Formats: sequence, structure tokens, C-alpha cells
Amino acid sequence: MLEPHNLGDILRLPVLADRLAYIDLRDLRHPRALSVQELDHLVAAVAGGLLVRGVRRGDRIGIVAENRLEFIAAYLGIMRIGAVAVPVNYRLPPATVAHVFRDSEICLAFADAARAALVPAGVRIVDFDSDGADGFEALLHRGPIAAVVPDEHEVAEILYTSGSTGVPKGVPLTHRGQLWALANYYCALGSDTPAGSTLVVAPLYHMNGLFFTTVALANRVTVISQARFDARLYLQTVARYRCTILSGIPTMFALMVRERELAAQLNFDSVSEVSIGSAPLTDTLLQKVRGLFARAVVKNGFGTTEAGPAVFGPHPLGLRSPPLAFGYPLPGVQWQLMDGRSVHEGVLALRTPALMNGYLNLPEVTADRMRDAWYVTGDIMRRDANGFFYFVGRADDMFVCGGENIYPTEVEKMLERHAHVHQAVVVPAPDDIKGQIPVAFIVPQHGVRASVDEIRRYALANGPPYAHPRLIVFRDQLPIAGTHKIDRASLIAEAARLSSEMGRASPTGQPGSR
Repeated sequence: MLEPHNLGDILRLPVLADRLAYIDLRDLRHPRALSVQELDHLVAAVAGGLLVRGVRRGDRIGIVAENRLEFIAAYLGIMRIGAVAVPVNYRLPPATVAHVFRDSEICLAFADAARAALVPAGVRIVDFDSDGADGFEALLHRGPIAAVVPDEHEVAEILYTSGSTGVPKGVPLTHRGQLWALANYYCALGSDTPAGSTLVVAPLYHMNGLFFTTVALANRVTVISQARFDARLYLQTVARYRCTILSGIPTMFALMVRERELAAQLNFDSVSEVSIGSAPLTDTLLQKVRGLFARAVVKNGFGTTEAGPAVFGPHPLGLRSPPLAFGYPLPGVQWQLMDGRSVHEGVLALRTPALMNGYLNLPEVTADRMRDAWYVTGDIMRRDANGFFYFVGRADDMFVCGGENIYPTEVEKMLERHAHVHQAVVVPAPDDIKGQIPVAFIVPQHGVRASVDEIRRYALANGPPYAHPRLIVFRDQLPIAGTHKIDRASLIAEAARLSSEMGRASPTGQPGSR
């Protein structure tokens, strides 16, 4: 376990205090860099300033901003005094952002100038970009400050799920649980600890970017931060700063591997580890990423906000993780596979030291997903003979076509094995005869394009006939949601429209009498 008891105190001194902690690249011409000690002092100044402003232990403090140095300083400073950090997804509709503020009872919010208008009236604002009395610099109160030692179940942060199927749900996570999760990825630090760096572009209101940043800081790995993802800029930055560890979601890497001409001009020999998670990964994309970062170990990661997110790690017997396997359950993680076709496959349920106690203000939803203190993930998993876990599909993504269960992820993996398919997403569409049919949205390989008939024949030859896509749509790129994941909701809506236009479904989307 890490020495701190407070998640906001992970920059504990004097361990490697002079090492570079953070480089903010929002302005590429004027990067901002702080050492571990300098960032720790800034975090302490935020904490002291909040105390001067009257913020007390347990108060909920929002952060509404793009990735930047001040975001991390605010995040850690909030928790250091025992207040609760609430990163807010600013890409949500304004009404939904207002709901998050009400639901979590945010009393003060840090915001950048471009998003300050999203903060509801009556909530005090600390503006990252203002030079006035309401600005970030004006808040700071320099000087040492002791971190609050939280109680065993004291909440450190509230993260909100993406809300792709409705209003986002608040997930309260404790200091103790998050420090346990961090400890699973923590290495003992000393003067001989090799220097490393990582590039973070995943939004810090999402568990992927936020947890990975804290892991890097705790391990004295320099965090290089960009406000948003751009595939070409990302690759150029990795090469320029000689990054050693990369993390992201499949969509990001799918865009990177398309930049073949640029990649051929850059040197990625410094990259030793690549972790891909937060969404399903196909074997085809995995091989392309390995080709791009030839010296790196590429890992398929799994985690949920509710679980804190640490779940899987290395095998206790040292067995090498097979391609696409998530790994072996970490020590302290209890698991079971429910409602499956066999004891080796089913919906994953978890108990972990980092697990939430329940959703914020949602007792009925909590009762549905938390059963006897087990969190039911909704992810269908398969376990092999050595205890490694693999993703099969989402229980709520599964749909029925003519009486047969279809898991979109399995169809996507098959389609992406076609030599001319770069990326595939499969969604259901209403159908008057079959109930629902698979629709495939495909991004072709650069410079080539298979025909619809060729893809259909390939699907029929390489998968169960009932699962072959009845509609195939080629796209130059796929829509991206606020968390950099594929926007499946918009594709489902488009698939329903296409099915109706082709006469396969009644205009209402309900089975008709055809």
C-alpha cells in the first residue's frame, strides 16, 4: 500500500522531488513544466486557498475544464483538505451538466474560461484563466499544509458515468479504495528509479485519463498533457518527448495506426508499454498497434468506474498473458461469472477493495447493479483454463435476430480480420421479420475498399450465418462521443433510419405485418 492515506497526497516528498512531474502542452510554443516538488507546492497552495475560502471537509467541489496543469493541482488540492473532487464532463448537454451539479451538491467549481458558463448560477467559480479576484492565482495560499487523514469509508471523489444510456450516474469512490487500486500499479521508488514519461490526452473527467495520471504521478513518471486528442499531434509528441508508457482507448489507437506515412518518419523506440482499455479491443487492431510500437508490450486493459478501476493484472505463476486477455484477477479481487452458458462464461460480478458502495442518490439503480455487495458489471466474460479473462460482449449490447443471440463485439472482431477492413462497428436495427438485424459501419483500409457483396460473403463464410450484417455502410471515420469512444447511440439511430428507408422496418421501428 502507498504510504499516503489521502489520495491528494500522492506527490509525497522527498522522494525524487526534483524529477519532472508535469508538462502542460496546451500552448505548444510555451510548454509549462513543473517538478514533483513544484507541483506539490502548487497542490498545497490550492488546498490552503480553499480553506481560506471556507471550504470544509466533505464539501463537493467541481472541475469543469479541459486537461491542464491547474486541473490536476485542483483535483489533488481538493482531496488534500478532505473535500470531494467532482470532475464534470463538459461535453454533456448544459441541462445534464446542471443535473450533475445538483445531484452532487457542488458548492464551488473550478472552470476554464471557455466552460465557465456551464456552471449553474449561485455556484462560486474559480476561473483558471482569469487574472482577477475570481482567478486561480488569486485563490492560491502558499505555505505547508497537512493532508487530512480520511476515515475508512470517506469519499475522495465522485465520478460520473458517461450517460450513454441515460442521465449520468454518480460513483462515489473512497480514499482507501483508490489508494489500494494505485498500489497495484506502484513500484518502489529510489534514486536508481529510471525516468519515464507518458502522454495523457484522455479527458480527466473520465476514469481512464484520471486514474492513469495518478498512477504516473505516484510512480514519478512525467505526465505530458494535451487538452484533446489529435492522432498526428499525439504521434509527433510521443516521438519528440521520447515517451515510454502510453495508455488510451481503442478508438484513439485506430486513428493513430492509419497515419502510416507520418509514423514511418518518426522514432517510437522509447515506447516500452502500451495499455489499451475502456472499450473492446479486436485482435486486428492489437496487431496493428504492435506494428506501430514495435518495442512495446501491448496490453488489453479492463476496468470500470464502479470497481475503482483495478481488476486484472499479471498471472501469479508468471504465465504470459495471451493476446486480448485482460489478465488474471488481482489479489484482493473476488469474482464470479453469472447467468452464463457454462461455469467458464457469464456476466462478471466483482468485489474489490476499491468498489463503490452504491450510486449517488440512486437506491433503485444501486439495488439492480449491487447484489449482496457484488457489483454486476454487465460485461460478459470468458475464463480460460489458466484463469485468464476475455471480453465476450456487453449483456445490454446483445440483441436477438430471428431467435439467435448476437454479440456485436464478436461480429466486429470477425469483420476486422478482413484485409480491407480497418475498423468495424456493429449495431442492431429494427426489422419487421427478424425483430432486429445486424448493421455494420465499416472504415476501410487506407487506399482500398471492398464491395458490400465481398464483405457479406466474407461474413457468411467466417461467422454464423444469422450474425452476418444485413446492411453494410462504409464510412471515412466513425463518430466519437465525449469520452473518445465510438458514439454507438448515433450509429444505432442511423441504422434504424436506414432499415426503415429500405422497407425492412415500419417507420415507428416496431414490427409490422409484412
